[in-house]
Amino acid sequence: MLDRRKFLQVTGAGAAAFALAACDGAAQTQEAEPQADEPEEQPAEPVEVRAVALKGPTAMGLVRFMSEVDNGNLADNDYSFQIVASPDEVTPLVAKDGVDIAAVPANLASILYNKTEKGVRAIAINTLGVLYICELGDSVQSVEDLRGKTIYASGKGSTPEYGLQYVLEKNGLVVGEDVQVEWKSEHAECVQAIVTSEGAAVAMLPQPFVTTAQAQNDKIRVALDLTEEWDAVQTGDERSSMVTGVAIVRSAFADEHPEAVDAFLEHYAESVDFVNENVAEAAELVGAYDIVAAQVAEKAIPACNIVCVTGEDMAERLSGYLDVLAEQNPEAVGGSVPGDDFYYGA
Repeated sequence: MLDRRKFLQVTGAGAAAFALAACDGAAQTQEAEPQADEPEEQPAEPVEVRAVALKGPTAMGLVRFMSEVDNGNLADNDYSFQIVASPDEVTPLVAKDGVDIAAVPANLASILYNKTEKGVRAIAINTLGVLYICELGDSVQSVEDLRGKTIYASGKGSTPEYGLQYVLEKNGLVVGEDVQVEWKSEHAECVQAIVTSEGAAVAMLPQPFVTTAQAQNDKIRVALDLTEEWDAVQTGDERSSMVTGVAIVRSAFADEHPEAVDAFLEHYAESVDFVNENVAEAAELVGAYDIVAAQVAEKAIPACNIVCVTGEDMAERLSGYLDVLAEQNPEAVGGSVPGDDFYYGA
């Protein structure tokens, strides 16, 4: 599993002035003239920062941030948050300037970049991969063990399909020949398929649905973490990651209020650390904000790969991921992979 990484810029200034003058042919050290105190830099005026996130892992990392705002402990800016159920609710908000920052699926960030003509930028990866291969039994210990099996999955024509196919192909398995994939419309159908398959099939499920499924049938076992399998096939100069969610900002907002964006990222990183280090307390907040039930969140958070990756590290991992999607289907990223101007702070 990749470690989370945060990149914070620390700036400082200090100077000492010395004057050396010659007098009567002898070198003499002269004290510098006292310099007037420079005016102290005034803090930026608070601005309104409107954020939205999707129910699920992409919102979980924000819960400490949101609770601190609700409790009146953060007043550097006027923060507000919405939690919505579907990406379809986010797109019009971003397109019509209804929000300033949004936590969205990684490929949707690219689609919005293209649709709005560079109107958004990525500011952080907030969730790495949340896809897992599950089974009844213990026959699958490696990707190679999937040879000859049927994988039940949902998400055909979207990022789950492309991520699964990438991992399989990098391990020398061809979909339709070495491995069969049977696509279902819902995750619940995938669970039902492996339960009734007499152990002959496996399913690809995302968190926190894996936890929900295991609560229904404790014999369901996580066999493979596709995020780890993605990392395992990186070679040479490749440095991509499986990415589920990112945070984006309206480009106009970032240009006008860079201090507010940087402050948001600082609070976000602190919130992510809290969630990963204080799982039980964070799970209660996840439940309180109606993201998922607290008891599910407590078991799911350690497997949700919640991070706050920014700057060049974000750009390298995310651009590589989007390249993989674009190679399989350019429309998955909105027609083309974003340029370097997509990556804030890189």
